[in-house]
Amino acid sequence: MMMKSLLVLAGFAASAQAHYIFNILFVNGQKLGGEYTYVRRNSNSYNPAFPDIIPKNEMRCNVGARPSASVQTATVKAGDKIGFKVFNNELIEHPGPGFIYMSKAPNGVSTYEGDGDWFKVYETGLCRGNAASDGNWCSYNKDRLEFTIPQKTPPGEYLVRIEHIGLHEGHRNRAQFYITCAQLKIEGPGGGTPAPLVKIPGIYSANDPGIAYNKWTSNPAPYKIPGPAVWNGN
Repeated sequence: MMMKSLLVLAGFAASAQAHYIFNILFVNGQKLGGEYTYVRRNSNSYNPAFPDIIPKNEMRCNVGARPSASVQTATVKAGDKIGFKVFNNELIEHPGPGFIYMSKAPNGVSTYEGDGDWFKVYETGLCRGNAASDGNWCSYNKDRLEFTIPQKTPPGEYLVRIEHIGLHEGHRNRAQFYITCAQLKIEGPGGGTPAPLVKIPGIYSANDPGIAYNKWTSNPAPYKIPGPAVWNGN
């Protein structure tokens, strides 16, 4: 009985270690602030959300993540390389795609709920082979998701949504959603027209082939990335 209990506890510990949250901002390779300095805190911490969140407003920034006076807004420039690092020196330890979306706040990001238009600026999926091998996913065992702000991004304050979807339980309709939102003020000449524009919720369905996905076969189906296309920067 004691050995069984130890195995169960070890399983829980391994599961917790595999969870992650993107709460540390990097700008051009340099850390800016600490955990949650520029990122809204969600109430489920590093634990994932599941597909029941997809039609809810919590899909924007995660459960409990709301505007707060404690969150600062970082000033950056179009063309800067922005990274969102996992807390506590953890890694992205689940197979699946990663995304970054942005939404321009009409009256300042500090009070913005994310109910306006969003556009996707980054996505990462498979780098090689098929989905059966975890190491074939570009983000697997990395410590962050990062992208370059398009040069023509209209200047202003933005809510920036970072998301990784763990697909190891996608075949059971339990894909895991790791979502946070950061606050950025982007400076630059602008001139671009972000597109396509979408609303969140509204970007996914629980039945999307890239969410209700089975990687546990010797030859998984070709992976189809969910959500809108990435803005081309023009």
